[in-house]
Amino acid sequence: MKKFLSLTSFMLLAILSCHSQQKGIPYGNNPAAGKYYNIRGIKMYCEVYGEGKPLLMIHGNGGSISAFSKNIPFFAKKYKVIAVDSRAHGKSIDTKDSLSFEMMADDFSALLDTMHIDKSYVLGWSDGGINAILLAMRHPDKVIKFASTGANLWPDSTALTPATWKDMRDYYGKNKDTKWTTPKEKNDWKIFMLDWLQPNVKLSALKAITCPALIICGDRDLIPIEHTAQIYENIPKAYMWVVPHSGHGTLIEHTEDFNKKVDDFYMHESF
Repeated sequence: MKKFLSLTSFMLLAILSCHSQQKGIPYGNNPAAGKYYNIRGIKMYCEVYGEGKPLLMIHGNGGSISAFSKNIPFFAKKYKVIAVDSRAHGKSIDTKDSLSFEMMADDFSALLDTMHIDKSYVLGWSDGGINAILLAMRHPDKVIKFASTGANLWPDSTALTPATWKDMRDYYGKNKDTKWTTPKEKNDWKIFMLDWLQPNVKLSALKAITCPALIICGDRDLIPIEHTAQIYENIPKAYMWVVPHSGHGTLIEHTEDFNKKVDDFYMHESF
């Protein structure tokens, strides 16, 4: 099957780049740290590293735990890092036809319950950033603070760069009538359709978020700065960081600054 364009293909390329740089611990494929949990009708895979206050890490579209290979070592020094493969992604097993960000946010809440964790810091990238926002909206008692990088609230050319949206539109047009046959093809199409049709979050709904939020994008992101600013402006306790000289992969392209900035946000009340 052809690789999906724009957001999905970027995530795949970023993950491959991240994985190739990782030496030692095989994040995302580490039996010593990995475990499956029965969560809301699926088998969800996650890996746990370090000790301290919990920090849930949520990857993007088409990605997996390995997307955080350059971040887990830093945060595991002071947090209990819970790196998870989202529903239908990575090693997590989901044979159902439907997929939504709301389902995924509820999955993460249920995972924390299953792990006997009352509340957690959250870090989300791309689709994971959307999931972080929705988790804070739907389960406010579960989130201490969250950092979201490269998230959008709706699928069109105002929330994604026009070129990104055109690529997605072209791919959909070419493949919408294709009869995918293998389980992997069907799953990959389901993942693509997630970003084609979703999310659909109204700016006014962000007022329900009660915890502090750090809203991030790159200055050359797939998400326009103007859209990121709209998210920031509508969350009551939000901060915004536009990462200079960065595309969508802020946490990979500027790892040291990213890790330090997010850690400072989690640790300081007056960030």
